[in-house]
Amino acid sequence: MSWSVLQTRRFARQYRKLQDNTAADVDAAVEQVALKPECGERKKGDLADLRVYKFRSGGQLYLLGYTLDDAVRLVYLEAVGPHENFYRDLKR
Repeated sequence: MSWSVLQTRRFARQYRKLQDNTAADVDAAVEQVALKPECGERKKGDLADLRVYKFRSGGQLYLLGYTLDDAVRLVYLEAVGPHENFYRDLKR
């Protein structure tokens, strides 16, 4: 059974800026995360509650950052983007 998915405003803004083919790859990654939320790598330190799912689109590595709410089986999509400066932008 898949989890429910909600997106934050930051994620929505970043998603709107993506090319169509990259957006399709992000949609596929979101489906994977909704089916199996533990597939993402858990971060440490300042971003300890964040999980990151890595995927490729157009030959470039993209990261999908999300958090989980186990009580209501909900995935919050926090951010999406290329690996470059992903964590720096997320800490702001």
